[in-house]
Amino acid sequence: MEIDKSVEYHIAMKKGDIGKYVLLPGDPGRVEKIASYFDEAKEVAFNREYRTFTGTVNGIRISATSTGIGCPSTAICVEELAKIGGEVFIRIGTAGSLQKEVDLGDVVISTAAVREEGTTRQYVPLSFPAVADINVTNALIEAASNLGVTAHPGITHCKDAFYTEGNSELPLAKENAEKWEAWYKSRVLATSMESAALFIVSHLKRKLAGEVLAIIGKTYEDKPIEKKVGVDEAIKVAIEAVKILDKKLKI
Repeated sequence: MEIDKSVEYHIAMKKGDIGKYVLLPGDPGRVEKIASYFDEAKEVAFNREYRTFTGTVNGIRISATSTGIGCPSTAICVEELAKIGGEVFIRIGTAGSLQKEVDLGDVVISTAAVREEGTTRQYVPLSFPAVADINVTNALIEAASNLGVTAHPGITHCKDAFYTEGNSELPLAKENAEKWEAWYKSRVLATSMESAALFIVSHLKRKLAGEVLAIIGKTYEDKPIEKKVGVDEAIKVAIEAVKILDKKLKI
């Protein structure tokens, strides 16, 4: 069967299918939840881990696409979305807290990410920082303030392996424990699995990216998942940020 080259291979979409603002959860199941906040939302595509709804918010065309778990699938998603019209990407994720003042149900707004994953090392040298776009970050901070959502802006951590946290049976358990201690002492706020790829690929593609994370666990207590809270707040913050950005940016 001949491949339709106008349709992106993994996300199964083409130009015209998405808005220039794209919200990026990891979980395909969360896409429909995000789309419930849109006006006139409809499902556009669902292929592999990539599910997309497109609609409007206050007349602004907006989409939500799931990235799947981790940086490899996130990089593919952003690469292909950028080709078909995506300009501003806001990841709506979940994370484990690395600091005691960052509580369950709070949101964290990533200003940059520790690149402790493998994907972005194949894009740029490790000395190159993974930084969120300042306009998107400021809009997320403003949105959280407008909505009265407790938000912590700061550096977050991005990893590949979920089950290395607090796992004393691993061959690298001692080394892993030392690294986690270093991130705690370095005031890294939270840990998740997609931000580095989002920030690096978006930067290289001249797109704008930011991230808002719902805190569902306390990684500093070896409890990466405790309670699924803060997701609705994170969604509302992201959508409010889109409204703010659309008034300020000319894209």
